[in-house]
Amino acid sequence: MLDFEITEHKDTRSGFGVGLLEIAKADENVVGLCADLTGSLKMNAFQDAFPHRFFQAGIAEANMMGVAAGMANAGKIPFAGTFANFATGRVYDQIRQSIAYSKKNVKIAASHSGLTLGEDGATHQILEDIGLMKMLPNMTVICTADFNQTKAATIAAAKHNGPVYLRFGRPSMPNFTPADQNFVIGKANLIHEGSDVTIVCTGHLVWESVLAAQKLRDQGINAEVLNIHTIKPLDEEAVLKSVAKTGCVVSAEEHMINGGLGESISGLLARNNPAPQEFVAVNDTFGESGTPAELLVKYGLDSSNIVDACKKVISRK
Repeated sequence: MLDFEITEHKDTRSGFGVGLLEIAKADENVVGLCADLTGSLKMNAFQDAFPHRFFQAGIAEANMMGVAAGMANAGKIPFAGTFANFATGRVYDQIRQSIAYSKKNVKIAASHSGLTLGEDGATHQILEDIGLMKMLPNMTVICTADFNQTKAATIAAAKHNGPVYLRFGRPSMPNFTPADQNFVIGKANLIHEGSDVTIVCTGHLVWESVLAAQKLRDQGINAEVLNIHTIKPLDEEAVLKSVAKTGCVVSAEEHMINGGLGESISGLLARNNPAPQEFVAVNDTFGESGTPAELLVKYGLDSSNIVDACKKVISRK
């Protein structure tokens, strides 16, 4: 399964736009809100098709979250979209108090997440958002790998009753997951079976993990790759089953090492079946301006770093 035939590259934010339009056609309760970034979040098609169901909040993200909570009270299914930095760090109080605490059926659409936002630099490259959102009771946290998965996740989020944080990004990436996939919130996708090391990965680093597994295979190391698209609720059964087989794990994410997927994995293992773990994540630092590819290399998030982490953790078994 590692030898994917990549026929196209697309950005995950476009998958959100397509998924939003599709679910809106099927459910008239779906509404869209945006904080002056309609084009950036690919919400144009929704706005054109359903102008009476689209609300431009302007650069007033806190107000947008409050409005979304009110719409949820009225039976609507609001998708509130902006950059991940503004969708979390700027409005944490509103999300905590008005959405998570009362289990409002609000979907927070967070684009341009992580380092791969690129040239906009450190002020926009939030690397703490998964930690912020997963610590909130009642919040579901989803981080998608490609266009197809983001489209499917958007549709699944609309059907889920409760608050959802949907994280996606800006750069064009290989579109490698099935177009007709059955996206199940809370269930990991097994990309490749292996016996030597488990790679648990999320978001844009799923593809880097696939590349790493291909490189490891060429060196005689058989890596098992799990796409953890839902960070909360975590598919504990899938992770524990895999690590019980391989005996060690590498977590790979485009997020701070503190508070992200890796910490969820280590906590799970500590409570159930401790095993050696290595972390591929940003190590307690802010980002900087650069191309997505340059930043993944500089901050140790590319496939070569995942390969090195796998070799290191295998040596610790």
